[in-house]
Amino acid sequence: MSMDDLPPSLVLEILSRLTDSTDLARCRVVCKTFNSLSNDVRSINLTCSMSRYLNSRSPEANLLVTPFKTVFKDHVHRSGRLDSVSLGVDKSLGGITFDDVEDDSDDLYLTDTSFVNSWLPRIAPDLKSLSISDFWVQSCWRRSDALSLISLSCRGLVKLLVRNAWLSVDGLIPMQMLTSLTFEFVRLDDEDLSKINSCFPNLKELNLIGVGGLREPKINLLHLITCQWSVSNAPLSLAICAPKLANFQLKCIRPRLIVLEVSSLSAFDLSIEDTDEFKLINCHCIEYLQFESPNLTCLSSLFRSCKTVKRLEMDSARRSEHNKVTTTFRFETIFESFPLLSYLDLGPGAWHDMETSFRMGGLKYRIEMNTLKELVAHILVQEVESTLAFIFSVLDNCTKLSNVSLLIHHDVDPLVASYLMSRCRSYCSQVRWRLGIWKEGIKDTCVSDAN
Repeated sequence: MSMDDLPPSLVLEILSRLTDSTDLARCRVVCKTFNSLSNDVRSINLTCSMSRYLNSRSPEANLLVTPFKTVFKDHVHRSGRLDSVSLGVDKSLGGITFDDVEDDSDDLYLTDTSFVNSWLPRIAPDLKSLSISDFWVQSCWRRSDALSLISLSCRGLVKLLVRNAWLSVDGLIPMQMLTSLTFEFVRLDDEDLSKINSCFPNLKELNLIGVGGLREPKINLLHLITCQWSVSNAPLSLAICAPKLANFQLKCIRPRLIVLEVSSLSAFDLSIEDTDEFKLINCHCIEYLQFESPNLTCLSSLFRSCKTVKRLEMDSARRSEHNKVTTTFRFETIFESFPLLSYLDLGPGAWHDMETSFRMGGLKYRIEMNTLKELVAHILVQEVESTLAFIFSVLDNCTKLSNVSLLIHHDVDPLVASYLMSRCRSYCSQVRWRLGIWKEGIKDTCVSDAN
């Protein structure tokens, strides 16, 4: 049986599963069936690789390299109806700087309005998903009106992602069907996000990662459910009003004011250095909290009204050289703030701060800690007997603990780790102990039962 004998529906399914349209182009020369059915694939995914970029700059090879924009437009014109389009440059090109570029080329300026206008109107009526990852060296100093063109053309678009671009909001009109929007490393001419709020009113997912050009941004979206917001140190204040927001990840530095009016929020991931004022309005549903800060002592003041937290992950972020502060954060303080806590994951910085505080004065017994059932601790063992004393004191106070995972730093002597675990098992045999390894920049590994 040859490829031409396969049922058309099966061939189309095979071609539709290809994640790179370059592979789709190669399939066209395999057989007549592949060539004819390739035009029925409902998606395009094309990425400019580093090798293509370098060849296009090589005097010996550039005449043999078809311009990337031409290749993409050819794919579009050969296709029928398209549901999804993704074009961009490979992440490796992000390492190219202005010093590496000798001209003002725009061959990879993918949010160029004239380029987008040359292909988008043809496929816009059926398009549901659009992703453009631009080449920052060419796009960061060229202001693009692509966003308004997309809003004018793609009335049925559901998902939009733009990376590495300078976007104007002039002429932007409402996109009622859009439910997912992602901007990554974008300079956005919308200081307070008023255009985003008014033109994308039905968003359920919003990701703003490294978005510049903001001064006093406020997200005001009634249907938003999931949000990831990574902010530079420029904005003076941050605000979000989203009554249906359930999952929120916020990473910021030192804004003067943060206002969160999120009555349905149940999972919150916050990374922050400090803030002058933090307002949680009608926020009584948080059950999962992830917190990272160089100053853990602010945890209690920031979340003093969040008594519903049951799962907490926390770590002390690395302090900048100009902002090193000496703080003590006690283990029992967690339960003063979160009396219903049943799961606790302490990162290496948090564990170190708490063990240091313990050495200075032990645990205070004025707070009940019998709600905790599972503990995960990332430990860098410096003085094994002091670490054991801290662990034993935690066990004595958290009488309902049933699962404890000790993740020992990769550089700790295995004999020390084995000794520590053996002592823990002997001290409290009714607990299910698990031993693992952690290392900076690598996911926790080798977790296994140690009983």
